[in-house]
Amino acid sequence: MDPQPSFCPHLTCPSRGKIGAGNLRVQDRKRNRWKCRVCQTTFSGRRGTPFAGLKTDPATVTQVVTLLAFGCPLQAIVHAFGLDERTVAAWQEKAGRHCQQVHTTLVQTPRQVTQGQVDEIRVRCQKRQVLWMALAICVVTRLWIGGEISAHRDKHWARRIAQKVGDHCLLGPLLVVTDGWIAYKAAFLQAFRTRVSTGKRGRPPLVAWPQLVLAQTLKWQEAGRVLGIKVCHLAGRRDQIARLLPSGRVLSTAYIQRLNATFRQRLGTLCRRTRCLVRSEATLSLGMYLVGTLYNFCTPHRSVSLAGRTRTPAMAAGLACEMWSVGELLCYQVAPPAYVAPKRRGRPPGKAARQPHEGAEQYVTV
Repeated sequence: MDPQPSFCPHLTCPSRGKIGAGNLRVQDRKRNRWKCRVCQTTFSGRRGTPFAGLKTDPATVTQVVTLLAFGCPLQAIVHAFGLDERTVAAWQEKAGRHCQQVHTTLVQTPRQVTQGQVDEIRVRCQKRQVLWMALAICVVTRLWIGGEISAHRDKHWARRIAQKVGDHCLLGPLLVVTDGWIAYKAAFLQAFRTRVSTGKRGRPPLVAWPQLVLAQTLKWQEAGRVLGIKVCHLAGRRDQIARLLPSGRVLSTAYIQRLNATFRQRLGTLCRRTRCLVRSEATLSLGMYLVGTLYNFCTPHRSVSLAGRTRTPAMAAGLACEMWSVGELLCYQVAPPAYVAPKRRGRPPGKAARQPHEGAEQYVTV
């Protein structure tokens, strides 16, 4: 559980974030200390992971985080491991922040997506408050794209989740299926636009994606009973729906509903009848990233298996070559951005005196 670092984490180092640059050497192998030959500073091999600054055995921390990510109650972990409740909550927060960084670095990158689904979950909080959590999934790879949490179910929240899906997709044929909330139509049409140069002065206009198809599924009810599902076409060409759907499939939100069930199973605050009510939006957000990242990288999915080989959604999307363990996920270090030298202000040092401009009078001492 002591990973060997592959880059210098100091932000003031010119070689920060450079993987395999050969600038690291062992400072203290017993304490897992390393030194950078460029900036001449030492750092711990656990820096950038949830294990940094902890005196507890990393194997114990990994076991606790695994149980938390799979829905084990907090009090059960406290009694089983003999830990303090605040300690377990602090480990969960550190793991959630780390998983958020991993998700932002690896998952939130543009890639080709042909079909996506979006749905929201109503979360009950303490003091009779309510939060809304929207989730998005790539149907082909079952990859969890991301989520957004808001205290209000309004158009601004719909635009944020639509923009997150738009940043994940490359320009091409795309089918997006949502539930019957009307705010999704304007949000997705605004998010999936690209700039087209006209050769004229001014800002280029934004044009909607030509191959975007937007559809919604509505519950058909009579006398309070659900009789079926009605599909509503919102935008795009209807003939593209048959091309983007696999053979024998129908338009539905079954995949995102299955993902919602996974989140409800592993995150106790999402259960319909529970005493584990969420206290703050930040706690729910960190729990969402912890469960979602473990779902992407550490959970095998039978529907994306290939030639008898069990794969995770991250493997199906090309983000990983093999299934990660929870320890490997927590030990993954996110490299900082490349170093950019600060601009020097004022006159450059050592430059020759300024020459007089042409036409100026010249005085010579005799």
